[in-house]
Amino acid sequence: MPKKILSIDDSRMVHMVVAKTLKPLDIEVITAVNGQEGIEKAEKEKPDLILLDATMPVMDGIEALAALKANPATKDIPVVMLSADSGKDNVERATQLGALKFISK
Repeated sequence: MPKKILSIDDSRMVHMVVAKTLKPLDIEVITAVNGQEGIEKAEKEKPDLILLDATMPVMDGIEALAALKANPATKDIPVVMLSADSGKDNVERATQLGALKFISK
């Protein structure tokens, strides 16, 4: 069974780049366009890793990360923040909430 990665980002381009990059590795990429949709898909799909943008409509990445880590069904899924908004406050907050890494786009 292939590994699953959930890409939560409001940019279709990011989803395309992630999918194209991971295709040779036989990794299934699931996408969501905001934090709320991402939480729902994480609960349903149980991905092996979540790539999470910080700045999105409806629910931003920091709020989504807090909700994912507070939810018993998703708290153990590793989360890597992948965002253009890599200000010190965002990086520190994401790390405090349990993000594995913070990668700047």
